Amino acid sequence: MLIPAIKKDEALIAEMDACLSNDDVFQLWWLGQSGYLLQWKKQRVLIDPYLSDSLTKKYLATNKPHTRMSELVVKPELLENILVVTSSHNHTDHLDGETLMPVIKNNPAIKFVIPEANRAFVAERVKCDLNFPVGLNDSKQVTIGDFTFIGVPAKHNELERDEHGNSRFMGYVIKFGGHTIYHSGDTLWFDGMADLLKPFNVDLALLPVNGNDPLRGVAGNLDCCEAAQLGKEIGAHCVIPCHYDMFTFNTANPEDFAKACESIEQPYKILRGGEAFYSVTALKTSVNV
Repeated sequence: MLIPAIKKDEALIAEMDACLSNDDVFQLWWLGQSGYLLQWKKQRVLIDPYLSDSLTKKYLATNKPHTRMSELVVKPELLENILVVTSSHNHTDHLDGETLMPVIKNNPAIKFVIPEANRAFVAERVKCDLNFPVGLNDSKQVTIGDFTFIGVPAKHNELERDEHGNSRFMGYVIKFGGHTIYHSGDTLWFDGMADLLKPFNVDLALLPVNGNDPLRGVAGNLDCCEAAQLGKEIGAHCVIPCHYDMFTFNTANPEDFAKACESIEQPYKILRGGEAFYSVTALKTSVNV
């Protein structure tokens, strides 16, 4: 039995729409895996969405089945009024044609932020014009609407660059209205990572917790303890874990993350699929410490 979403499809969209008039706080919904919808002042940013069963279908008859654990939170064709969509790297759970093509079709003014190194690959997978995506490298930034996106390198499993020195795996620092969110993409801890992130004064860090087990046959990520410790070292006001409960072969127990955070007094919040998080200042009494 699939893990149920707290809200999904039309009910989730209705909740998002009902929050559009609230300009005082931002809202962030977890869409599963590393995908989120960020909403602030009637603007929507879709972060690394994977909203299909493309990987389950692709690996069905292989020795690495991607068996889904959780309900699909929202059909991609239901997502409208999206200002920006992002991809942090080329792996399908972060760059899914079955998700992105309907989102782009339904949002003709949308901007698509990607690592510059991946431009040709992205254009082929998403069937878009080569010049359509907005390419970033680490330390570069772009402002779209009220949101500024700053590229940060990611190690998955290497700090890989193209022939021009552009990062193939990235995270994004997203700044808006005095808030700062860090979405790491898929990454391991690397030398200098915490020092690189500290100056951003991150309010909310969105970090993977599924770990790095070579027996899985896929590139790895931070584990529960590392994600908690990274949040502590960069001074994040809150950490939300992700990249678990999607595929049975590549997951983690969020309760282990909760225990790791509590052991070092790192504030955190665990979301269920389709659940909303409201800005840190509005949730001081409900963030776990």
